[in-house]
Order: sequence, then C-alpha cells, then structure tokens
Amino acid sequence: MQVTSVDAIQITRVGDNLHLNHGPIDLLLHAQGEARQVQAAYDQASACFGSTLGDLVQELPLLRQELSIATPGADQAAPIGHIARQMFDACMPYHEARLSPMAAVAGAVADSMLAAMKQTGQLQRAWVNNGGDIAFSLAQGQQFCCGVVPEVSTSRIMGTLTISAQDPVGGVATSGWATQDQGGRSFSLGIADAVTVLANNAAGADVAATMIANQVDLPEHPDIGRAKASELAPDSDLRERLVTTGVPRLSEQQCQKALERGASYARKLKSRGLLHFAILFLQNNFITVGSEKSLREVAWR
Repeated sequence: MQVTSVDAIQITRVGDNLHLNHGPIDLLLHAQGEARQVQAAYDQASACFGSTLGDLVQELPLLRQELSIATPGADQAAPIGHIARQMFDACMPYHEARLSPMAAVAGAVADSMLAAMKQTGQLQRAWVNNGGDIAFSLAQGQQFCCGVVPEVSTSRIMGTLTISAQDPVGGVATSGWATQDQGGRSFSLGIADAVTVLANNAAGADVAATMIANQVDLPEHPDIGRAKASELAPDSDLRERLVTTGVPRLSEQQCQKALERGASYARKLKSRGLLHFAILFLQNNFITVGSEKSLREVAWR
C-alpha cells in the first residue's frame, strides 16, 4: 500500500483499487485492463482529483441556490466548472421542484473521475464509487454487479443488480431518509428507507434517487419526525424546508401507500428518459419501476 498526501489530498493504492480523499470527498476507483493502461488511468484520475474540491467550493454559493422555476436558463446563472455544470445539467429537468444542483454533487464527481480514467485508453471495466453513488463503464462482454441496500442507515446488502455492457446504464445511486447521525449522507423530504436508481450516468441517478425518495411519504402522518434543515445543518441548501428525522413503525398498507406515491413519480421520470430502473424500500416492503429486457432482475440473498 502506497500513500501520498499533499495539501490534505490523500492518494492510496490498495491492491487493484485506488482510493482518493480530500476533505468530504472520498472515492474508491477501479480500472481493469492492461497494466499500463490501468496505471495511466489512475494517474490521470489522481491529477484531475487535485482541483475537484477547490473548483466546487469556488462555485458553492451558486450551487446551493434553488434552480429557477422560470424558463430553464432564463433567470438562473450557469456554473462554469465542469463538475458544477454536470450537476446543473442533471438537475435542470427538475427545475420546478425547488432543488439545487447539490442534489447531483456525489454522482457528478463520480462521473468526472470516470471520464478522467477513460481518457487514457480502452479499459475493460472501470468504476468510481462515491459513497454508494457509482459511475461505471463496461467494454463489450463485460458486466457490473452492484449491491442493493434496503436501508441507507445500515448499508447492509440484501441483493444484487447485474448490469451488462448492452444495458443503457452508466450510473447507480441510492437515497433515503436517514440523517447523517443515523448513517445517511444528506437529508430527505420523504420516508423511504432506500431508493436505488439506474440511469444514464451517476449524476442523473443521484438526483433521480433523491427526488423519488422525497416522494415516498405520508404527509398526513402525525408521528413522522420532521425538522427544518437549517436547524440540523445551518449551511444546508434545503434551508427552511422540513426534512425527515424519524419514521415510526408503519402498517403494510401505509408502507404500500407511501411507496406507490414514489413509484408513480418514478414512472413519470422513466417515461421522460430520466431513469431506466428504480427500486424503492420502506420497512420490509418494496416496489420496482421499469426493467430493460437485458437488465437482470434483483437477485436476493
């Protein structure tokens, strides 16, 4: 194992993988191919990673602003940086939903690092895992297997999805209501334990999973804990919006009602080409939306 640290940037080679860390960004990368191409891919990703956090911080005030509900692009200044622009583009199809480009930050970073690796030549397989939001690329004949997690708070894998090179998928992301102190990474407006989405890229999967998880809800339920996002995290881009802090035990009928609310929204996203497949979980209940014929169904453990 080799470790290099420059200005708090850590680059670690462990076996066949590469670990990149800088502040809140923590990535695990994998490349498969000829040894020289793998090394070149890791070198390129490492070089690009150095400026990632700084570039995002520079545009953070803009990236935390809600997208305009006016005509896309009319009143909303566009970011300049490559990753920031990816975030913006991934979120614009949802511009009427009061979200900021931060909804796609994890996926966009993964997409960017994958693109950097692919600049160096043909790889058989490559993937970038940003805390469960994963960008991947497959050469002909290759497959990618990812775990299905029914609860964000535990990250316990209960099944797998197998994606082949012919599937129109390049990213997977998972979102749920668990707050940071409960094993989650961000806030949710809904009550889904987990929503996993397969989409064209990781940024698209990231924002779609977030938006679907927001829709899995029982707004009228009095015992669901909610608090202003700003009270939990003063710098949250959700500001005064109520986010979920606790979900009581629900009946199966209540779970199905909440899940169907999210699934109905997911079907609309699929009809617009914003996702290919989604699986929604709530307290031992789940619903799937969409399945390409070439995409294998979930294999449960």
